[in-house]
Amino acid sequence: MNRIEATFNAIKIGGKKAYIPFVTAGDPNIETTARIIKGMAENGASIIEIGIPFSDPMAEGPVIQAANLRAENTSLEMIWNMVKNLRAEGLQTPIVYLMYYNQILSYGVETFFKNCKESGVDGIIVPDLPIEEKWEIVDEAEKYGIIPISLVAPTSKDRIKKIVKDAKGFVYCVSSLGVTGVRNNFDTNFEDFFAEISKHTDIPKALGFGISTPQQANELKKYCDGIIVGSALVNLIAQTEGDDNKVEVAIEFTKKMCEAING
Repeated sequence: MNRIEATFNAIKIGGKKAYIPFVTAGDPNIETTARIIKGMAENGASIIEIGIPFSDPMAEGPVIQAANLRAENTSLEMIWNMVKNLRAEGLQTPIVYLMYYNQILSYGVETFFKNCKESGVDGIIVPDLPIEEKWEIVDEAEKYGIIPISLVAPTSKDRIKKIVKDAKGFVYCVSSLGVTGVRNNFDTNFEDFFAEISKHTDIPKALGFGISTPQQANELKKYCDGIIVGSALVNLIAQTEGDDNKVEVAIEFTKKMCEAING
């Protein structure tokens, strides 16, 4: 069983919800990213989502775009080595990459997933790969035990059934239209949105895009099995001076989010 599936099984048995933070690899540097990941995992994060720097991150808002620019000299080899080292140190928390299809294609699909397996990556989110083209990576991903995470948005509507038909791990449920970024309000009817998704799959569902405060997480947790937070955390890390302080604020933010979700 993949670590993602095992984690959600354990969370369900415990009657809890998953907290899934997102960080951009190499922002501010790869060593600090590793410390942030380890610190968040030790303080309640259920799964860690790692953004792989890219020059044209089409699904990302200004906060994560800026993080990509700060981390532009961070290579995939550096990130794989970081994950491999974290695994060697005993980290068992599932790790999911978020990256774009051209990054995988330019590296070589089979080589990419082979390296994911060898380093200890558990899943991958590819926001620019439509369901009709998912076959481009599914066979190689499954060959090496890597779960491609399906994304569903409020605009998916009649396509939801098709998108989640063979979904594994968890479904990434996009809270609202547009790119990533902090939001004060959500216009989506979450009851209807999740009811429609649940008609077609019973695997866990995690809600992301725009969730930025413990209060929002607490309010939205009733709809889903996990809460994903990206831009708010990335922005907090960026605004904090000093690598040690960046690690500490990420840990404190994790504690507050976990308390809001499972307190």
